[in-house]
Amino acid sequence: MKLLKDILYGVSLSAVSGDTNVMVNDVHFDSRKVEMDDVFVAIRGTVADGHDFIQKAVDSGARAIVCEELPELMVNGVTYLQVDNCNSAMAVIASNFYGNPSKNLKLVGVTGTNGKTTVTTLLYNLFKKAGFKVGLISTIKVLVDDKEYKATHTTPDVLTINNYLSKMNEAGVEFCFMEVSSHGIHQKRAEGLHFEGAIFTNLSHDHLDYHKTFAEYRDTKKKLFDGLSKKAFALVNIDDKNGLVMLQNTKAKKYTYALKSFADYRAQILEKQFNGQLLKVDDNELWTKLIGDFNAYNLLAIYATADILGLEKMEILRLMSELENVDGRFQYYISKDKITAIVDYAHTPDALKNVLITINALRTGNENVITVVGCGGDRDKSKRPVMGHIASEMSNHAIFTSDNPRTESPTTIIEEMEAGVGAQNARKVLSIENRRQAIKTACKLAVPNDIILVAGKGHETYQETNGVRVEFDDFKEVKEALESLKK
Repeated sequence: MKLLKDILYGVSLSAVSGDTNVMVNDVHFDSRKVEMDDVFVAIRGTVADGHDFIQKAVDSGARAIVCEELPELMVNGVTYLQVDNCNSAMAVIASNFYGNPSKNLKLVGVTGTNGKTTVTTLLYNLFKKAGFKVGLISTIKVLVDDKEYKATHTTPDVLTINNYLSKMNEAGVEFCFMEVSSHGIHQKRAEGLHFEGAIFTNLSHDHLDYHKTFAEYRDTKKKLFDGLSKKAFALVNIDDKNGLVMLQNTKAKKYTYALKSFADYRAQILEKQFNGQLLKVDDNELWTKLIGDFNAYNLLAIYATADILGLEKMEILRLMSELENVDGRFQYYISKDKITAIVDYAHTPDALKNVLITINALRTGNENVITVVGCGGDRDKSKRPVMGHIASEMSNHAIFTSDNPRTESPTTIIEEMEAGVGAQNARKVLSIENRRQAIKTACKLAVPNDIILVAGKGHETYQETNGVRVEFDDFKEVKEALESLKK
């Protein structure tokens, strides 16, 4: 148990009713989890308002309530704490409750539209290869050194984050690499954490269903850098015009990386093949199994971060040469008929365009590129026609299909993608709502040496429709479909 006043250290309180010199057992923002002597924080969510469940928490035995508005009925023996923002308060409380675990390791946050998972995962792999105990908090999974936990969000809630970081402290983890989403920043999930540094990869069209405007989306990302201390580092991609925006107002030491611009860390692509590419990084050549310009940027960010964190440069390059693709990120399979299938998480216009640019740069021109792509439901609708246009413009054939339709009609989503297809590309497009059938059709259309891109879901092993998730793995599906053609 913890003393309530200790876990409130650093929280700005507007009003207090009751005793803070009492012992509490746990902290929750879900009233259904509250038990005797717990603290309940009334978070205002997008679906429900925690203030509506204060009495339920009290009835379940809550010892203290943190809220933005004090309830009319305040029960004797319960401590009520009024704050301006429950999300911010929760961040500080969670960190205090778990003993401020981020102070006891070097936590590096990675933000940007694309590349977060690749950069964090490969940094984890590189530092593990270098002999360190390392942590990872990513879209795909959470790793506490060698122990794996299933990830549920790009950036988990602050209680979960601090719980994982506490486990990392216990395991002796020295470095932790963490994806930091715009949702996570906006909802204060990264507040109360002590970052050793932050990395900005790029910024493009995404999450405008949540942030409403691109400027708001950009400025939300920037808050991660605004909150860094002068002892931290800020590393940004300045080939993206938003990179320098991230550095405005930050107290951290500033570093830049780029393929095209003058920067602290630079790389050049010397050679491209389907099985890898040759890079020149700070005047040293590096052969890597990761292909594409976007991966050159990812690898340069990894190199720069490892250098800033104190690893020896030649050792970094040696370890980078051993790195493998992350699941669902340009993951490829070549069939016996010499048909290449590529599965990629590309679910934004910019990511889809980058993957297709990479594919088209590697082909001889005699192969067909067949793209299978959809757009998620209950997400940014404005990107649907854009992705439809990109897929049809940059492929020989495009098959529009379901992604995770969630509560929306798959047919409607596909029609909104079709709206972006130009008249000159209409003949190249098929619309097949069933994703499994769409993948099978792509495989049947392909002839030897053709390239099939299955985009949008990447590492995900499910498809979500109306709140129900069924097992679905793009890589498994396309591999099985290609293998079945030989029978």
